[in-house]
Amino acid sequence: MGWWLGRTLVALLVVVCGAGVAALFGVLGHVALPAMLVGGLLTFALLVVRDSLRGQGVLDWLRSNQLESAPRDSGFWGELAYRTEKALRQRDQSLQQEQQRLGQFLSAIEASPNGVMMLDSTDQIEWCNSVAAEHFGLDPQRDRRQRVTNLVRMPAFVAYLQGNNYAETIVFPGPLGRSTLSVLIRPYGEGMKLVLSQDITERERTESMRRDFVANVSHEIRTPLTVVAGFVETLTHLPLSEVERERVLLLMQQQTDRMQALVGDLLTLAKLEGSPRPGSDRWLRMDALTQKAWSEAQALSAGRHEIETEGVQDAQIAGSESELLSAMTNLLNNAVRYTPKGGKIQMRWNWREDGGAEFEVKDSGMGVAREHLPRLTERFYRVDGSRSRDTGGTGLGLSIVKHVAQRHGGHIDIQSETGKGSTFRLILPAVRIRRHSVTE
Repeated sequence: MGWWLGRTLVALLVVVCGAGVAALFGVLGHVALPAMLVGGLLTFALLVVRDSLRGQGVLDWLRSNQLESAPRDSGFWGELAYRTEKALRQRDQSLQQEQQRLGQFLSAIEASPNGVMMLDSTDQIEWCNSVAAEHFGLDPQRDRRQRVTNLVRMPAFVAYLQGNNYAETIVFPGPLGRSTLSVLIRPYGEGMKLVLSQDITERERTESMRRDFVANVSHEIRTPLTVVAGFVETLTHLPLSEVERERVLLLMQQQTDRMQALVGDLLTLAKLEGSPRPGSDRWLRMDALTQKAWSEAQALSAGRHEIETEGVQDAQIAGSESELLSAMTNLLNNAVRYTPKGGKIQMRWNWREDGGAEFEVKDSGMGVAREHLPRLTERFYRVDGSRSRDTGGTGLGLSIVKHVAQRHGGHIDIQSETGKGSTFRLILPAVRIRRHSVTE
C-alpha cells in the first residue's frame, strides 16, 4: 500500500507543478485541466514502466539458480530483492547444516557393528548400512526403494515383519546359512520401521562350547569317581586277597591320578584365561626349558621311545617359565602317548626367516586324518575318545598349548597324516626370541 501511495503522491505533485507552470504562462484556460490530467497520467505511466523494469530484473533473478547476487537497487524492488536473497541464503545454510547433521548421523550408524535398516510404511527399504546389507544379502544402493520381503525371503523374518508383534527379538540363520542373526524391529514415525540386526554366530558358538565344556567336565570327572566309589564299596564289603587288594588300590590310584590331572589342566586353563599376558622383560634359556620337558617325557615314555633333541643351545625366550614349560611338556607328552612302542620322537628348535622361532615336536605315531586337524585344539576334542582315555590324556593339552602360544604372541601349527605321524609347532614371534650370545 505504501508503494502505490508514494507513487500516486509523486504523480499528483507533478500535476500540481504542471498546473503552476501553466498558470505562470497564462494558459489556465479551457485547456488547463486536460493538460494536467495528461501530464499526471504520463508521469504515472513512466513510474509504472520504471517499476516494471526493476520488478522484471528481480523476477529474472528469482527464476535463475540464484547463484549470483540479487539486483542492487534502491526503493521497493531493491528492498524486496535484498530480503528475498537473505531469506534464500539462510534457507540454504539451514539445509546445508541439516544435511551435514544427517550425514554425520548416517556415518555414525554406518560405523556401528550392528545392522540398521530403515523401512517406509510399505516396507520398502529407505536406507541400510553396510552391516545390515551383509546380514541380509542386500546392496545398499541398488536395493533402495525395493520391498524388503521381495529381497529377504527367509520365512522367519517375513513372518516376524508382517506379524506386527515386535516385543521380542527373533533369531534365525542368515541368508547363506553361514551365520546366525538376531533381529529386532522398532516402529517409528508414521508406519515406518527400524530393523536392527546382530550377528550372534560367535556368541552362539561360544555358548555351545560352554555347554559342551560343562558336559565334558561332568562326564570326565564322573567316570573316575564312579570307578573309585565302586572300589571303595568293594573294599568295604568284600573280603579280598592281598593280590586283589593291591590291584584294586592300583586302579583307584590310577583313577585318582586321572582326576588330579584333569583338575590340574582345568586350573591351568582358568589361570591362562584370567591372568594378564606375560611380560617381555624376563628372558629364559630354552636349553633349560627343553631339558625339563625332555626329562618329563622320558619318565612318561619309560624307555619305550627314542626321544631326540637338537638346536636349542643358543636360544632365549621372553615370557612365563611355567606356561612355556607346560606347553612344551604337553606337546611332548602328547607325542609319547600316541606313538607306539619303539617309535621315534624328535624335539627341535628352528629359527625362522622373519626373526621368530618355533619349538617343534615330531613323532612317528599313527597320525590324524585331515578333517580333524582344525578342531584338535578344542577342549576335550578327541579323534578317538576311548583311545585317548586309555593313554591317560585329559583332552585339554593342546588347548593349553594354544592359549600359551597366543599369550606369547604366537600360534600353534599342526601337520599330520594318517599312518605317517604328526608334527606340532609352537611358533613364537621375533619380539619374544633372541640368541643366547646377545646377553653374553
